[in-house]
Amino acid sequence: MNGLVQHFVLSLRLQGRNRMGLVYGYLFPLVYLAVFRVLYRYEDVPLLRHLGELLTVSVLGGACFGLPTTLVSERERGVWRRYRLLPVAPWRIVTSTMLARYVVILSAGLLQFGVARVMGMTAPAHPLALVVAFTLVAFALLGLGLVIAALADNVPAVQALGQCIFLPMLVIGGVAVPLASLPDWAQHGSAFFPGRYAVEALQAAVTGPGLAGMRFSLLALALTGAAGMLAGAKLFRWDAQQRFAATAGKTWIAPVFAVWIAVGLLTEMRGRSALAADAAPAGPVTSAPTQGAAAPWEAITMREVAALNYRVPPDGGVVAPMALPGEEPDRETVTQLNSAAQLLPYWPPANTGDEVQRIRNLLCVAAVPDVVQQPAERFLPAIVLQRLTATYPHGRLVRMLTWIATHPEDGTVLTDISSLGVSGVAGDPDLVRQRVYFYSIKFIARLTGRPANR
Repeated sequence: MNGLVQHFVLSLRLQGRNRMGLVYGYLFPLVYLAVFRVLYRYEDVPLLRHLGELLTVSVLGGACFGLPTTLVSERERGVWRRYRLLPVAPWRIVTSTMLARYVVILSAGLLQFGVARVMGMTAPAHPLALVVAFTLVAFALLGLGLVIAALADNVPAVQALGQCIFLPMLVIGGVAVPLASLPDWAQHGSAFFPGRYAVEALQAAVTGPGLAGMRFSLLALALTGAAGMLAGAKLFRWDAQQRFAATAGKTWIAPVFAVWIAVGLLTEMRGRSALAADAAPAGPVTSAPTQGAAAPWEAITMREVAALNYRVPPDGGVVAPMALPGEEPDRETVTQLNSAAQLLPYWPPANTGDEVQRIRNLLCVAAVPDVVQQPAERFLPAIVLQRLTATYPHGRLVRMLTWIATHPEDGTVLTDISSLGVSGVAGDPDLVRQRVYFYSIKFIARLTGRPANR
């Protein structure tokens, strides 16, 4: 055990002296952070809804490039051949290297998190669950990095193999591009990429129900990591003269792909389409299981979402306003906002009837104060959106909001929300319907990263 600790400390010291390693390990995650901040600049709480994606991108970069590049370059220089001659069990050397890389990834994630907080991001809903999810994400993706190191004969090969995994995971694996923005085939294809489950687990800890909402994702990550570690250990090469083509036991790579395929098939069998996050609705919402034919809104595609008319009144206007950064409510308004936020999870109209009507009722909480020009009108939409995102999976919510926006005359609207502690009664239901439409578009725009203005 002493040898493991000594090599762990040595690995950290060597990584601290590697300038390129520091650039890839710490500068690139900050670049990702800046890019995400620009892409989702229209959201009320900066980066909060995309922290899972952001952290996964950073871990994936360290796993696909940082770890295998270190292992292969040291193998080429004969370092690992010398390690094998030491009176220390080989598995301890490999384990200490993996732990050192985990520390680098963890510190990079903490750096990202700290900068995001400075930018205005609020604290995650479940900090402890976030640590658990991050650790399992690192375990799964570092296992993948160990496999890349086993397959690559030299550093250029690491870059090529890393890109073959890194880029598809970003684009169609639900990591850098939200699943709701992908075409249907990619949404289903993402079920076979571990990056998707990494994002889901992390995001469940940040804005979702915590550990209760990430069980399947954690299982998928644990299986992925175990398969990667097993294959990487069996195929590990100590000498640069050993070429992968001449290595015996290549079939050990099969468990890696077998786990990916098995998890993807299980996901599809469980009905978790690529638009559905692996998170149970939070709060006291209850609904009877759906029977018979699928709901009409389930047929909505991302093409229909993209085709919506996003030209609605600006947030700073008098119609369908939403508080701009820096705006603060007065003391009386704060009292009403606190009352609404506390009562909303238990509000009967948000917990009874079909899902679409419940969402329409919640939109009325933003619409009614707007119609009567109540002082809380600028601040209530953010509370409503937060409740919606905490209650419904992302893709499901986007589809239902799109259905409401494209069927404005359906269902019923509320004109009195005084039971939430917000004064004012709207006299014209048609005006409430109009505002419901506007807010549905604005919420969709924020959930999908699109600008909405007139």
